[in-house]
Amino acid sequence: MKQIVTLLLFALTINYLNAQEIYSEDYGDNQNPAIIFIHGGPSGNSNLFEGTTAEELASKGFYVIVYDRRGEGRSKDTHATMTFNENFEDLLSVYKKYNLQKASILAHSFGGIMATLFTDKHPEKVNSLILAGALFSQQKTYDHIVEKAKAHFKNNSAKLGEIEEIEKLDKNSAKYRKRCYEIAGELKHFTMPNPTEESKNVRLQYENSVFSETNFRNLESPEKFYQNESQNNLDNRAVLKSIKRKGVPIYAVYGKNDGIFSVKQLSDLKGIVGRKNFRIIDNCSHYLFADQRTEFIRFIEEKL
Repeated sequence: MKQIVTLLLFALTINYLNAQEIYSEDYGDNQNPAIIFIHGGPSGNSNLFEGTTAEELASKGFYVIVYDRRGEGRSKDTHATMTFNENFEDLLSVYKKYNLQKASILAHSFGGIMATLFTDKHPEKVNSLILAGALFSQQKTYDHIVEKAKAHFKNNSAKLGEIEEIEKLDKNSAKYRKRCYEIAGELKHFTMPNPTEESKNVRLQYENSVFSETNFRNLESPEKFYQNESQNNLDNRAVLKSIKRKGVPIYAVYGKNDGIFSVKQLSDLKGIVGRKNFRIIDNCSHYLFADQRTEFIRFIEEKL
């Protein structure tokens, strides 16, 4: 009997050690309309949004919740698989923790892919879906980056050789994704062209905050995601149309200088969500909530 009890205690201890807490934080009055922020990735976190925008958005009359997905950011878990089903479980646990029946979902970058799939699967949980610089047709984004790089480096044989190597990679691989975004970074596709006084102050405050100090990125996440998730290079335009048919409003806000999206892509998205639900913010890159925080929050206030 003693041996059985010992084994049970050992198993419970192992389960406790393996069960990692999902990092989350809430801002504002829980009686206000709830907004859950979904960060980018894989290998992302919600630090930048939390450190620059969460509290400011809450001050406008919203109940704002941020969290890091399992195995990413502050939700460290070496056993995380990084699959969409796991992501859905994490998000449902956030709903449960904060006693939410429904919430609006604010999704950034890769978070848009995950949030779109979640909304289509659980429309009863979502008041509205807000795509903020969010991915929706991944291969078209990668193709756009590569074509822009070819034009930019047309007189640089070494760079053209690198681009040729990228095009030969498996399109459903972490390495292909990584190389595309690396060259997008070289093209300054993620950089605000003309920083304003507001954006400078927002970035400075963030850099001097605890959120910058805890900005952990799990660089193993992309490999795990591509190994374990078969849906790894998606075009969600049909899914967005499905969500609209289910009665969930979709809003979209993008930076004019976010170079990872083509004009055609954004035109297609505008056609899906509707002209009144779509906004392009000038002098703004991929991280629009940090580049143009006031305009970004104004859009959400107007729509919600």
